[in-house]
Amino acid sequence: MKHNATSYVILGLLSIEPGHSGYDMRKAVQGSIGYFWGESYGQIYPALKLLTGEGLIARSGTGSNGRKRRQGYVLTEAGRRCLREWLAVPFHDEPPRNEFLLKLFFAREAAPGAAAAHLRDFEERNLRMLDALKKIEASVPADKPPNPHQPYWLLTLGFGKALTTAALAWGESARAELAAAEPSTAPSARVPKKRAARKTASSRKHRGGKH
Repeated sequence: MKHNATSYVILGLLSIEPGHSGYDMRKAVQGSIGYFWGESYGQIYPALKLLTGEGLIARSGTGSNGRKRRQGYVLTEAGRRCLREWLAVPFHDEPPRNEFLLKLFFAREAAPGAAAAHLRDFEERNLRMLDALKKIEASVPADKPPNPHQPYWLLTLGFGKALTTAALAWGESARAELAAAEPSTAPSARVPKKRAARKTASSRKHRGGKH
């Protein structure tokens, strides 16, 4: 049977951490693959039911979350084979949907300064992302021997850092290009009206005092 991506996410998570409950999987996604894979949490529980019915995972008593106990799951041998078969298939990317780039593409029709505001927001988000990735990197335990999954985790982490760093470098050059295309949005050209009025009045007063 053909499975959706959520099913393979579940199989992959259970290959790393047997006994995870649906809730545990949601938390694991948020703290790991959620940085590069948008998972639909509403699909996790239906997928757990489907995979259990197919014998690809099995219930393992209960997982725990503080004082509340939850149903845990483990990967079966059939499930491990299914995961390995999927991992061997060439990957395919879905068409990208980047609203920032979409708005930038049509920005000629936007109000003055709108594109510059989106660009600042883009850079701020990437700065936060880079900071988060660096914190994750610093938190990786130096186990000896390391977790066998760790080299692969670090590869994805490194990819994220490289993309984010490149995006920040692009943002810096984009600001200069945008300032040339929209001179009125350049930092040096943005003078508040009240400040400009005070400056003009002061200049006139100074000239009057010299005569």
